[in-house]
Amino acid sequence: MLNFETTSQHGGIDQLMIDIILQELSGTFSSVSPLVAATRMVAALVLGEAIGAERESKHKPAGLRTHMLVSIAACLFILVSQQLATLSFGAQDALRVDPLRLVEAVTAGVAFLAAGTIFTSRGHVHNITTGASMWLAGAIGLACGSGQMPLAAMATAIVLLVLYVVGLLEK
Repeated sequence: MLNFETTSQHGGIDQLMIDIILQELSGTFSSVSPLVAATRMVAALVLGEAIGAERESKHKPAGLRTHMLVSIAACLFILVSQQLATLSFGAQDALRVDPLRLVEAVTAGVAFLAAGTIFTSRGHVHNITTGASMWLAGAIGLACGSGQMPLAAMATAIVLLVLYVVGLLEK
């Protein structure tokens, strides 16, 4: 246990606090390196942006920034879960790592946001496609976070095809 009075008299508390802060800020990145994590987050951001730009061009309530944030948030959740899986939380047989719980949590959270964009007016439902695109942006972020960037890129391309081409066909 640290005696703050004794330590502060000798000036050691300042250095101790600085060391603790630097240690916390350096992070451990025990399962995913900082470069890999940054690459995955940038990929999620760019792919989410591609979908958000299409929604933005149609003047939908959830556009560029929303889709970017949904995608990078989902990516971050997966990166955090990978880090958590490497931490010690007690006896190994008591530890249960279930990545599907995190996927379910992200899906439920994004569905809540997406539902907020959907509304009914004069018997017509509006913004269901935008809600679905937000849900897909979350899935793309999850894919990026788990290192499946080619899969995420393919999904983004397919989503954009659906939004652009089918949108043109509907008109």
